[in-house]
Amino acid sequence: MHDVSHYFRGKRITLMGLGLLGRGVGDAAFLAGCGADVVVTDKKTEAELAQSVEQLKKYPNISFHLGGHRIEDFTRCHLVIKAAGVRLDSPEIAAAKKAGVAVAMSTALFAKYAAEEGGKIIGVTGTRGKSTIAHMLYHTLKGAGKDVYLGGNVRGVSTLALLPKVHEGDIVVLELDSWQLQGFGELEISPHVSVFSNLMPDHQNYYTDLESYFHDKANIFKYQKNQQGDALLVGAEIAPQIRAAHPPVEPIVPEALPATWQLKILGEHNRENAALAAAALFVLGLSADEIQKGLESFEGVEGRLQLVAEKNGIKIYNDNNATTPEATIAAIKALDDGNPPSPKASEGRRKNIILIMGGSDKGLDMSVLVDNVQGSCKQVFLLAGTGTNRIKSSIQNAPIYESVGDVVGAAFKSAESGDVILFSPAFASFGMFENEYDRGDQFLKLVRSL
Repeated sequence: MHDVSHYFRGKRITLMGLGLLGRGVGDAAFLAGCGADVVVTDKKTEAELAQSVEQLKKYPNISFHLGGHRIEDFTRCHLVIKAAGVRLDSPEIAAAKKAGVAVAMSTALFAKYAAEEGGKIIGVTGTRGKSTIAHMLYHTLKGAGKDVYLGGNVRGVSTLALLPKVHEGDIVVLELDSWQLQGFGELEISPHVSVFSNLMPDHQNYYTDLESYFHDKANIFKYQKNQQGDALLVGAEIAPQIRAAHPPVEPIVPEALPATWQLKILGEHNRENAALAAAALFVLGLSADEIQKGLESFEGVEGRLQLVAEKNGIKIYNDNNATTPEATIAAIKALDDGNPPSPKASEGRRKNIILIMGGSDKGLDMSVLVDNVQGSCKQVFLLAGTGTNRIKSSIQNAPIYESVGDVVGAAFKSAESGDVILFSPAFASFGMFENEYDRGDQFLKLVRSL
Protein backbone atom coordinates (compact mmCIF):
# COMPACT_ATOMS: atom_id res chain seq x y z
CA MET A 1 0.00 0.00 0.00
CA HIS A 2 1.05 3.59 -0.47
CA ASP A 3 -0.08 6.88 1.02
CA VAL A 4 -2.95 8.58 -0.82
CA SER A 5 -4.19 10.60 2.14
CA HIS A 6 -3.04 13.86 0.53
CA TYR A 7 -6.18 13.80 -1.64
CA PHE A 8 -8.38 14.24 1.44
CA ARG A 9 -6.26 15.30 4.44
CA GLY A 10 -7.54 18.39 6.23
CA LYS A 11 -10.68 18.71 4.12
CA ARG A 12 -14.22 19.00 5.42
CA ILE A 13 -16.20 16.33 3.58
CA THR A 14 -19.92 15.67 3.72
CA LEU A 15 -20.85 12.06 2.98
CA MET A 16 -24.45 12.05 1.76
CA GLY A 17 -25.98 8.62 2.36
CA LEU A 18 -24.59 6.01 4.77
CA GLY A 19 -26.82 3.02 4.11
CA LEU A 20 -26.55 -0.53 5.42
CA LEU A 21 -24.62 -2.29 2.64
CA GLY A 22 -21.14 -1.45 3.91
CA ARG A 23 -19.98 0.85 1.12
CA GLY A 24 -20.84 4.04 3.00
CA VAL A 25 -19.20 2.75 6.16
CA GLY A 26 -16.05 1.89 4.22
CA ASP A 27 -15.98 5.29 2.53
CA ALA A 28 -16.41 7.15 5.83
CA ALA A 29 -13.75 5.08 7.61
CA PHE A 30 -11.29 5.55 4.74
CA LEU A 31 -11.81 9.32 4.61
CA ALA A 32 -11.45 9.63 8.37
CA GLY A 33 -8.26 7.57 8.21
CA CYS A 34 -6.91 10.01 5.62
CA GLY A 35 -7.34 12.87 8.09
CA ALA A 36 -10.53 14.43 6.71
CA ASP A 37 -13.26 15.87 8.94
CA VAL A 38 -16.31 13.89 7.86
CA VAL A 39 -19.99 14.68 8.33
CA VAL A 40 -22.19 11.67 7.63
CA THR A 41 -25.76 12.63 6.79
CA ASP A 42 -28.70 10.43 5.86
CA LYS A 43 -32.49 10.70 5.80
CA LYS A 44 -32.69 7.49 7.81
CA THR A 45 -32.52 7.82 11.58
CA GLU A 46 -29.69 6.64 13.81
CA ALA A 47 -31.87 3.75 14.99
CA GLU A 48 -32.42 2.63 11.39
CA LEU A 49 -28.70 2.89 10.65
CA ALA A 50 -27.50 1.56 14.02
CA GLN A 51 -25.45 -1.26 12.52
CA SER A 52 -23.51 1.13 10.28
CA VAL A 53 -23.18 3.94 12.83
CA GLU A 54 -21.73 1.61 15.47
CA GLN A 55 -18.79 0.74 13.19
CA LEU A 56 -17.85 4.42 12.83
CA LYS A 57 -18.18 5.72 16.40
CA LYS A 58 -14.50 5.05 17.11
CA TYR A 59 -13.47 7.83 14.72
CA PRO A 60 -13.33 11.22 16.52
CA ASN A 61 -13.30 13.10 13.20
CA ILE A 62 -16.65 11.65 12.03
CA SER A 63 -19.88 13.38 13.10
CA PHE A 64 -23.42 12.32 12.29
CA HIS A 65 -26.46 14.33 11.19
CA LEU A 66 -29.13 11.67 10.69
CA GLY A 67 -32.88 11.65 10.22
CA GLY A 68 -32.64 14.41 7.60
CA HIS A 69 -30.18 16.71 5.87
CA ARG A 70 -28.98 20.17 6.97
CA ILE A 71 -28.24 22.59 4.15
CA GLU A 72 -25.20 24.02 5.95
CA ASP A 73 -23.52 20.60 5.73
CA PHE A 74 -23.55 21.02 1.96
CA THR A 75 -22.46 24.66 1.76
CA ARG A 76 -19.75 24.78 4.45
CA CYS A 77 -17.46 22.01 3.28
CA HIS A 78 -14.81 21.35 0.65
CA LEU A 79 -16.42 18.30 -0.92
CA VAL A 80 -19.76 16.48 -0.98
CA ILE A 81 -19.65 12.77 -1.79
CA LYS A 82 -23.12 11.78 -2.95
CA ALA A 83 -24.47 8.24 -2.64
CA ALA A 84 -25.73 6.47 -5.75
CA GLY A 85 -29.45 6.96 -6.21
CA VAL A 86 -29.52 10.47 -4.68
CA ARG A 87 -30.91 12.66 -7.43
CA LEU A 88 -28.52 15.15 -8.98
CA ASP A 89 -31.31 17.75 -8.83
CA SER A 90 -31.87 17.36 -5.08
CA PRO A 91 -32.02 20.67 -3.16
CA GLU A 92 -28.94 19.77 -1.10
CA ILE A 93 -26.82 19.12 -4.20
CA ALA A 94 -28.14 22.32 -5.78
CA ALA A 95 -27.14 24.26 -2.66
CA ALA A 96 -23.65 22.77 -2.69
CA LYS A 97 -23.09 23.68 -6.33
CA LYS A 98 -24.44 27.19 -5.81
CA ALA A 99 -21.94 27.62 -2.97
CA GLY A 100 -19.11 26.45 -5.21
CA VAL A 101 -18.64 23.17 -3.34
CA ALA A 102 -17.37 20.22 -5.38
CA VAL A 103 -19.80 17.31 -5.66
CA ALA A 104 -18.60 13.81 -6.53
CA MET A 105 -19.56 10.17 -6.21
CA SER A 106 -17.37 7.62 -4.47
CA THR A 107 -16.65 5.20 -7.33
CA ALA A 108 -16.02 7.95 -9.87
CA LEU A 109 -13.69 9.74 -7.45
CA PHE A 110 -11.79 6.49 -6.98
CA ALA A 111 -11.53 5.98 -10.76
CA LYS A 112 -10.13 9.49 -11.23
CA TYR A 113 -7.46 9.13 -8.55
CA ALA A 114 -6.65 5.48 -9.35
CA ALA A 115 -5.98 6.48 -12.96
CA GLU A 116 -3.74 9.29 -11.73
CA GLU A 117 -1.83 6.66 -9.71
CA GLY A 118 -1.26 4.71 -12.93
CA GLY A 119 -4.05 2.14 -12.65
CA LYS A 120 -5.86 0.78 -15.71
CA ILE A 121 -9.62 1.24 -15.24
CA ILE A 122 -12.00 -1.33 -16.78
CA GLY A 123 -15.69 -0.38 -16.59
CA VAL A 124 -18.66 -2.65 -17.22
CA THR A 125 -22.27 -1.55 -17.58
CA GLY A 126 -25.55 -2.73 -19.09
CA THR A 127 -29.06 -3.48 -17.89
CA ARG A 128 -28.20 -7.17 -17.79
CA GLY A 129 -24.90 -9.00 -17.55
CA LYS A 130 -22.68 -6.35 -15.97
CA SER A 131 -22.10 -8.26 -12.72
CA THR A 132 -21.29 -11.50 -14.51
CA ILE A 133 -18.96 -9.83 -17.01
CA ALA A 134 -17.15 -7.86 -14.29
CA HIS A 135 -16.61 -10.97 -12.20
CA MET A 136 -15.53 -12.95 -15.28
CA LEU A 137 -12.89 -10.30 -16.02
CA TYR A 138 -11.64 -10.24 -12.44
CA HIS A 139 -11.53 -14.06 -12.18
CA THR A 140 -9.64 -14.48 -15.47
CA LEU A 141 -7.18 -11.65 -14.84
CA LYS A 142 -6.47 -12.98 -11.35
CA GLY A 143 -5.94 -16.47 -12.76
CA ALA A 144 -3.50 -15.06 -15.31
CA GLY A 145 -1.38 -13.60 -12.51
CA LYS A 146 -2.34 -9.94 -12.96
CA ASP A 147 -2.54 -7.44 -10.10
CA VAL A 148 -6.26 -6.73 -10.28
CA TYR A 149 -8.98 -5.32 -8.01
CA LEU A 150 -12.79 -5.51 -8.23
CA GLY A 151 -15.08 -2.68 -7.17
CA GLY A 152 -18.02 -0.50 -8.11
CA ASN A 153 -21.46 -2.00 -7.62
CA VAL A 154 -20.13 -4.83 -5.44
CA ARG A 155 -21.75 -5.77 -2.16
CA GLY A 156 -19.95 -4.54 0.93
CA VAL A 157 -16.98 -3.11 -0.97
CA SER A 158 -15.94 0.51 -0.50
CA THR A 159 -14.26 1.13 -3.83
CA LEU A 160 -12.75 4.37 -2.54
CA ALA A 161 -10.97 2.43 0.20
CA LEU A 162 -9.17 0.36 -2.47
CA LEU A 163 -7.23 3.44 -3.56
CA PRO A 164 -4.10 2.85 -1.41
CA LYS A 165 -3.69 -0.61 -3.00
CA VAL A 166 -3.56 0.62 -6.61
CA HIS A 167 -0.10 1.07 -8.10
CA GLU A 168 1.06 1.89 -11.61
CA GLY A 169 0.18 -0.93 -13.99
CA ASP A 170 -2.48 -2.49 -11.76
CA ILE A 171 -5.90 -3.24 -13.24
CA VAL A 172 -9.21 -2.26 -11.63
CA VAL A 173 -12.47 -3.82 -12.82
CA LEU A 174 -15.55 -1.73 -11.93
CA GLU A 175 -19.15 -2.87 -12.23
CA LEU A 176 -21.02 0.38 -12.91
CA ASP A 177 -24.74 1.05 -12.72
CA SER A 178 -26.37 4.10 -14.25
CA TRP A 179 -26.25 6.08 -11.00
CA GLN A 180 -22.55 5.49 -10.48
CA LEU A 181 -21.98 6.58 -14.06
CA GLN A 182 -23.65 9.89 -13.26
CA GLY A 183 -20.58 10.50 -11.13
CA PHE A 184 -18.29 9.76 -14.09
CA GLY A 185 -20.24 12.34 -16.08
CA GLU A 186 -19.84 14.93 -13.32
CA LEU A 187 -16.06 14.43 -13.36
CA GLU A 188 -15.97 14.09 -17.17
CA ILE A 189 -14.08 10.81 -17.10
CA SER A 190 -14.59 7.34 -18.62
CA PRO A 191 -12.78 4.02 -18.04
CA HIS A 192 -9.82 3.11 -20.25
CA VAL A 193 -11.59 -0.07 -21.37
CA SER A 194 -15.39 0.02 -21.35
CA VAL A 195 -17.91 -2.79 -21.82
CA PHE A 196 -21.57 -1.95 -22.53
CA SER A 197 -23.58 -5.17 -22.74
CA ASN A 198 -27.16 -4.09 -23.51
CA LEU A 199 -29.93 -1.63 -22.68
CA MET A 200 -33.49 -2.48 -21.66
CA PRO A 201 -36.15 -0.58 -19.73
CA ASP A 202 -35.34 -0.47 -16.02
CA HIS A 203 -35.55 1.85 -13.01
CA GLN A 204 -38.61 3.55 -14.50
CA ASN A 205 -39.46 4.71 -11.01
CA TYR A 206 -36.36 6.96 -11.42
CA TYR A 207 -35.92 7.52 -15.17
CA THR A 208 -38.80 8.99 -17.13
CA ASP A 209 -37.72 7.40 -20.42
CA LEU A 210 -35.13 5.09 -21.96
CA GLU A 211 -33.24 8.05 -23.42
CA SER A 212 -32.40 9.52 -19.99
CA TYR A 213 -31.36 6.07 -18.77
CA PHE A 214 -29.03 5.69 -21.76
CA HIS A 215 -27.69 9.21 -21.21
CA ASP A 216 -26.30 8.24 -17.80
CA LYS A 217 -25.01 4.88 -19.06
CA ALA A 218 -23.25 6.63 -21.96
CA ASN A 219 -20.77 8.23 -19.56
CA ILE A 220 -18.92 4.91 -19.69
CA PHE A 221 -17.62 5.86 -23.16
CA LYS A 222 -18.33 9.59 -23.57
CA TYR A 223 -14.93 10.77 -22.27
CA GLN A 224 -12.71 8.02 -23.63
CA LYS A 225 -9.63 9.11 -25.59
CA ASN A 226 -8.96 7.47 -28.92
CA GLN A 227 -5.33 8.58 -29.13
CA GLN A 228 -4.53 6.90 -25.80
CA GLY A 229 -5.60 3.42 -26.87
CA ASP A 230 -8.91 3.30 -25.01
CA ALA A 231 -11.31 0.55 -26.09
CA LEU A 232 -15.10 0.14 -26.19
CA LEU A 233 -16.68 -3.33 -26.37
CA VAL A 234 -20.45 -3.45 -26.96
CA GLY A 235 -23.25 -5.94 -27.40
CA ALA A 236 -24.65 -6.27 -30.92
CA GLU A 237 -28.13 -4.94 -30.05
CA ILE A 238 -26.89 -1.75 -28.38
CA ALA A 239 -24.16 -1.05 -30.99
CA PRO A 240 -26.32 1.08 -33.36
CA GLN A 241 -27.48 3.32 -30.51
CA ILE A 242 -23.93 3.75 -29.25
CA ARG A 243 -22.61 4.56 -32.73
CA ALA A 244 -25.39 7.15 -33.11
CA ALA A 245 -24.06 8.83 -29.96
CA HIS A 246 -20.69 9.38 -31.75
CA PRO A 247 -18.34 7.89 -29.15
CA PRO A 248 -14.69 9.02 -29.30
CA VAL A 249 -13.65 5.35 -29.74
CA GLU A 250 -15.08 3.04 -32.43
CA PRO A 251 -17.28 0.40 -30.75
CA ILE A 252 -16.19 -3.23 -31.15
CA VAL A 253 -18.85 -5.94 -31.32
CA PRO A 254 -17.13 -9.19 -30.34
CA GLU A 255 -17.41 -12.43 -32.28
CA ALA A 256 -19.38 -15.28 -30.73
CA LEU A 257 -17.54 -17.43 -28.22
CA PRO A 258 -15.97 -20.49 -29.91
CA ALA A 259 -18.39 -23.43 -29.78
CA THR A 260 -15.66 -25.61 -28.29
CA TRP A 261 -15.41 -23.43 -25.17
CA GLN A 262 -17.49 -25.03 -22.41
CA LEU A 263 -18.77 -22.71 -19.69
CA LYS A 264 -19.88 -23.84 -16.24
CA ILE A 265 -22.67 -21.26 -16.17
CA LEU A 266 -25.90 -21.85 -18.09
CA GLY A 267 -27.59 -19.92 -20.85
CA GLU A 268 -26.94 -18.37 -24.23
CA HIS A 269 -27.01 -14.97 -22.54
CA ASN A 270 -23.99 -16.01 -20.50
CA ARG A 271 -22.12 -17.04 -23.64
CA GLU A 272 -22.80 -13.51 -24.91
CA ASN A 273 -21.48 -12.13 -21.62
CA ALA A 274 -18.39 -14.31 -21.96
CA ALA A 275 -17.80 -13.12 -25.53
CA LEU A 276 -17.73 -9.50 -24.31
CA ALA A 277 -15.40 -10.46 -21.47
CA ALA A 278 -13.12 -12.34 -23.88
CA ALA A 279 -12.86 -9.32 -26.19
CA ALA A 280 -11.96 -7.03 -23.29
CA LEU A 281 -9.38 -9.53 -22.01
CA PHE A 282 -7.81 -9.69 -25.46
CA VAL A 283 -7.49 -5.89 -25.46
CA LEU A 284 -5.76 -6.20 -22.08
CA GLY A 285 -3.15 -8.49 -23.59
CA LEU A 286 -4.20 -11.95 -22.41
CA SER A 287 -3.63 -14.93 -24.68
CA ALA A 288 -6.44 -17.06 -26.07
CA ASP A 289 -5.38 -19.93 -23.78
CA GLU A 290 -5.46 -17.68 -20.69
CA ILE A 291 -8.87 -16.33 -21.65
CA GLN A 292 -10.35 -19.78 -22.33
CA LYS A 293 -8.96 -21.20 -19.10
CA GLY A 294 -10.38 -18.32 -17.07
CA LEU A 295 -13.84 -18.27 -18.61
CA GLU A 296 -14.26 -22.05 -18.53
CA SER A 297 -13.35 -22.17 -14.82
CA PHE A 298 -15.68 -19.30 -13.84
CA GLU A 299 -18.47 -20.59 -11.58
CA GLY A 300 -20.81 -17.61 -11.65
CA VAL A 301 -21.94 -14.89 -9.26
CA GLU A 302 -24.15 -15.28 -6.22
CA GLY A 303 -27.74 -14.43 -7.03
CA ARG A 304 -27.39 -14.85 -10.79
CA LEU A 305 -28.76 -18.24 -11.89
CA GLN A 306 -26.74 -19.79 -9.09
CA LEU A 307 -27.29 -23.49 -8.37
CA VAL A 308 -27.42 -23.51 -4.57
CA ALA A 309 -28.74 -26.97 -3.74
CA GLU A 310 -30.04 -30.26 -5.05
CA LYS A 311 -32.37 -32.07 -2.68
CA ASN A 312 -34.33 -35.23 -3.41
CA GLY A 313 -33.56 -34.81 -7.12
CA ILE A 314 -34.83 -31.21 -7.09
CA LYS A 315 -32.39 -28.50 -8.22
CA ILE A 316 -32.78 -25.08 -6.61
CA TYR A 317 -31.45 -21.96 -8.35
CA ASN A 318 -30.95 -18.52 -6.79
CA ASP A 319 -31.53 -15.79 -9.38
CA ASN A 320 -32.37 -13.12 -6.80
CA ASN A 321 -30.65 -10.35 -8.76
CA ALA A 322 -33.12 -10.75 -11.63
CA THR A 323 -35.11 -7.55 -11.05
CA THR A 324 -36.38 -7.10 -14.62
CA PRO A 325 -38.63 -9.29 -16.79
CA GLU A 326 -35.84 -9.80 -19.33
CA ALA A 327 -33.54 -11.22 -16.65
CA THR A 328 -36.15 -13.74 -15.52
CA ILE A 329 -36.94 -14.68 -19.13
CA ALA A 330 -33.22 -15.36 -19.70
CA ALA A 331 -33.12 -17.62 -16.63
CA ILE A 332 -36.21 -19.56 -17.73
CA LYS A 333 -34.76 -20.00 -21.21
CA ALA A 334 -31.40 -21.16 -19.86
CA LEU A 335 -33.04 -23.81 -17.69
CA ASP A 336 -35.51 -24.78 -20.41
CA ASP A 337 -32.63 -25.29 -22.86
CA GLY A 338 -31.05 -27.57 -20.27
CA ASN A 339 -34.18 -29.75 -20.24
CA PRO A 340 -34.20 -31.30 -23.72
CA PRO A 341 -37.22 -33.09 -25.16
CA SER A 342 -37.67 -36.77 -24.42
CA PRO A 343 -35.95 -39.15 -26.87
CA LYS A 344 -39.45 -40.29 -27.72
CA ALA A 345 -40.64 -37.38 -29.85
CA SER A 346 -44.27 -38.01 -28.98
CA GLU A 347 -43.59 -37.31 -25.31
CA GLY A 348 -42.17 -33.85 -26.02
CA ARG A 349 -40.64 -31.62 -23.34
CA ARG A 350 -41.84 -31.98 -19.77
CA LYS A 351 -42.38 -28.70 -17.96
CA ASN A 352 -40.22 -28.93 -14.86
CA ILE A 353 -39.60 -25.31 -13.78
CA ILE A 354 -41.29 -24.13 -10.60
CA LEU A 355 -40.88 -20.36 -10.55
CA ILE A 356 -40.90 -18.10 -7.50
CA MET A 357 -41.29 -14.47 -8.54
CA GLY A 358 -42.91 -11.19 -7.52
CA GLY A 359 -42.14 -8.05 -5.57
CA SER A 360 -42.21 -4.28 -5.87
CA ASP A 361 -43.25 -2.63 -9.13
CA LYS A 362 -40.78 -0.66 -11.27
CA GLY A 363 -43.30 0.12 -14.00
CA LEU A 364 -41.86 -2.34 -16.54
CA ASP A 365 -43.79 -4.22 -19.24
CA MET A 366 -44.39 -7.76 -17.96
CA SER A 367 -46.42 -9.12 -20.87
CA VAL A 368 -43.61 -11.10 -22.54
CA LEU A 369 -42.56 -12.57 -19.19
CA VAL A 370 -46.12 -13.68 -18.46
CA ASP A 371 -46.24 -15.46 -21.84
CA ASN A 372 -42.91 -17.17 -21.12
CA VAL A 373 -44.05 -18.23 -17.67
CA GLN A 374 -47.21 -19.83 -18.96
CA GLY A 375 -45.36 -21.57 -21.79
CA SER A 376 -42.41 -22.93 -19.83
CA CYS A 377 -43.24 -23.19 -16.11
CA LYS A 378 -44.94 -26.07 -14.38
CA GLN A 379 -46.07 -23.91 -11.47
CA VAL A 380 -45.66 -20.30 -10.31
CA PHE A 381 -45.57 -19.06 -6.72
CA LEU A 382 -45.73 -15.32 -6.07
CA LEU A 383 -44.19 -13.11 -3.39
CA ALA A 384 -46.49 -10.26 -2.36
CA GLY A 385 -45.81 -6.74 -3.61
CA THR A 386 -47.10 -3.91 -5.77
CA GLY A 387 -45.70 -5.54 -8.91
CA THR A 388 -47.32 -8.84 -8.02
CA ASN A 389 -50.66 -7.08 -7.65
CA ARG A 390 -50.34 -5.83 -11.22
CA ILE A 391 -49.75 -9.25 -12.80
CA LYS A 392 -51.53 -11.71 -10.50
CA SER A 393 -54.66 -11.90 -12.64
CA SER A 394 -52.56 -12.79 -15.71
CA ILE A 395 -51.01 -15.93 -14.19
CA GLN A 396 -53.47 -18.67 -13.41
CA ASN A 397 -53.32 -20.73 -10.22
CA ALA A 398 -50.40 -18.74 -8.79
CA PRO A 399 -50.79 -18.39 -5.00
CA ILE A 400 -49.37 -15.31 -3.27
CA TYR A 401 -47.26 -15.52 -0.11
CA GLU A 402 -46.25 -12.86 2.41
CA SER A 403 -42.83 -14.28 3.30
CA VAL A 404 -39.90 -16.05 1.68
CA GLY A 405 -40.25 -18.90 4.17
CA ASP A 406 -43.82 -19.62 3.18
CA VAL A 407 -43.21 -19.40 -0.57
CA VAL A 408 -40.07 -21.59 -0.49
CA GLY A 409 -41.86 -24.18 1.65
CA ALA A 410 -44.82 -24.28 -0.71
CA ALA A 411 -42.65 -24.55 -3.81
CA PHE A 412 -40.55 -27.35 -2.36
CA LYS A 413 -43.64 -29.23 -1.23
CA SER A 414 -45.09 -29.13 -4.76
CA ALA A 415 -41.84 -30.23 -6.47
CA GLU A 416 -40.86 -33.77 -7.41
CA SER A 417 -37.62 -35.39 -8.49
CA GLY A 418 -36.43 -33.90 -11.78
CA ASP A 419 -38.02 -30.51 -11.13
CA VAL A 420 -36.18 -27.18 -10.86
CA ILE A 421 -37.12 -24.47 -8.36
CA LEU A 422 -36.12 -21.09 -9.79
CA PHE A 423 -36.13 -18.04 -7.52
CA SER A 424 -36.10 -15.21 -10.07
CA PRO A 425 -38.25 -12.31 -8.80
CA ALA A 426 -38.36 -10.02 -11.91
CA PHE A 427 -39.29 -7.17 -9.55
CA ALA A 428 -37.54 -4.96 -6.98
CA SER A 429 -37.31 -5.90 -3.31
CA PHE A 430 -38.79 -2.81 -1.65
CA GLY A 431 -41.34 -3.30 1.10
CA MET A 432 -40.87 -6.84 2.37
CA PHE A 433 -37.06 -6.62 2.61
CA GLU A 434 -34.38 -4.17 3.71
CA ASN A 435 -32.85 -4.39 0.23
CA GLU A 436 -32.15 -6.79 -2.62
CA TYR A 437 -29.34 -8.50 -0.70
CA ASP A 438 -31.60 -9.13 2.29
CA ARG A 439 -34.06 -10.90 -0.03
CA GLY A 440 -31.32 -13.14 -1.43
CA ASP A 441 -29.89 -13.84 2.03
CA GLN A 442 -33.30 -14.92 3.32
CA PHE A 443 -33.79 -17.24 0.34
CA LEU A 444 -30.35 -18.85 0.74
CA LYS A 445 -30.79 -19.32 4.49
CA LEU A 446 -34.13 -21.06 3.98
CA VAL A 447 -32.87 -23.32 1.20
CA ARG A 448 -29.85 -24.38 3.24
CA SER A 449 -32.10 -25.19 6.21
CA LEU A 450 -34.35 -27.52 4.21
